[in-house]
Amino acid sequence: MQTTGYVVNNGRDEAMQLHPSFSLGYQKTMGKKRTRSLNAPSPVYQFGPCGRIMKNPAMVMTIQDPAGQRLTWHKPPLTVLVIKKTMDAGVVEPFSDIVHWLIRDKSMVVFVESAVLEDPYLKNHEAFLQLKDKLCTFTEGRDELTDRIDFIICLGGDGTLLYASSLFQQSVPPVMAFHMGSLGFLTPFEFENFQEKVTNVLEGHAALTLRSRLRCTIYRKESDTNDNTLCNNAELLVLNEVVVDRGPSPYLSNLDLYLDGKLITTVQGDGLIVSTPTGSTAYAVAAGASMIHPSVPAIMVTPICPHSLSFRSIVVPAGVELKIMVSPEARSSVWASFDGRMRQELHHGECLKVTTSIYPMPSICDQDQISDWFDSLAECLHWNMRKKQRQILDSPDVQLGPRVPKMDD
Repeated sequence: MQTTGYVVNNGRDEAMQLHPSFSLGYQKTMGKKRTRSLNAPSPVYQFGPCGRIMKNPAMVMTIQDPAGQRLTWHKPPLTVLVIKKTMDAGVVEPFSDIVHWLIRDKSMVVFVESAVLEDPYLKNHEAFLQLKDKLCTFTEGRDELTDRIDFIICLGGDGTLLYASSLFQQSVPPVMAFHMGSLGFLTPFEFENFQEKVTNVLEGHAALTLRSRLRCTIYRKESDTNDNTLCNNAELLVLNEVVVDRGPSPYLSNLDLYLDGKLITTVQGDGLIVSTPTGSTAYAVAAGASMIHPSVPAIMVTPICPHSLSFRSIVVPAGVELKIMVSPEARSSVWASFDGRMRQELHHGECLKVTTSIYPMPSICDQDQISDWFDSLAECLHWNMRKKQRQILDSPDVQLGPRVPKMDD
């Protein structure tokens, strides 16, 4: 298993775990030395004649520039998991084309989910039927299959990428996402000329964005577990956000928010969003939060319709542990959802702990970490779009400002 840096988590150094078939290469871009870094300058640790920072074994010792993260392979990738958007006729033809090309031209072992084989849009697709016997079936939760996948191709929208993340609750292979959905903020690749784009990835010519995920742990009363709930200490990894809300209750949610064991505030409103930088452009931004670049190590906490005019979203360090507990004064239970899935009820005395996972999702870039993100902001969210102000023509009838008297006046 490769290690590429450290995340401080509860006072321990934990290596960031990556999939065994690939590693991160920190290289010069296009043969030229970069003059800019995504990191701020390294701070000076000497403050005046006597002041110093005390050495701490839990401190991050090495900071690597995310702009230099590029995909390399220890050995040629042989297996690929192709995930398609379900029940969408528009994805059928591209799915069949890319699977056929991977098998015929690249001699790769292609895995698909069992649900794909039963897709009604594919059952009568002649080209796909010829390939059906050559496909391997991927089953969620089977570790021996998870460890065999070298990389993932997603055909769909942002929801398809979130679903791919949920299939791998530990190390995730590199993900190449093609835009075939509605929004496509997280899917930078267009399907046109897919052969050239996939070949570049297979040859290791691709930039990577390591999208941090949140590790969410539910702590229950033993008597509250049943067939419809996650058991005590159950862990889930999310790519976008975990949402705790009042659900069908007519009352305000009443949540105690702790940071590293210290009570920070009590949330009274519709609920709370805890999101990754990737998730900052999803539910959080709709609730009024700022947008954070996915390479920034942080966790965003955003209230949903708080009953307080001064409750703004906050950004906390990625290594802290947040605890969300149903307050003893709460009038009802609350509901937690994880990337919009696995909705769970939390009762009095139960809590949810959230911190940054050591297993990020390596998302393959179309261009680079900066260009892809700002292109998505412009194209998907129309960030800062307005008509440009027209230039004032140079005319004697138009004054550009207040008239300044001349010396002769």
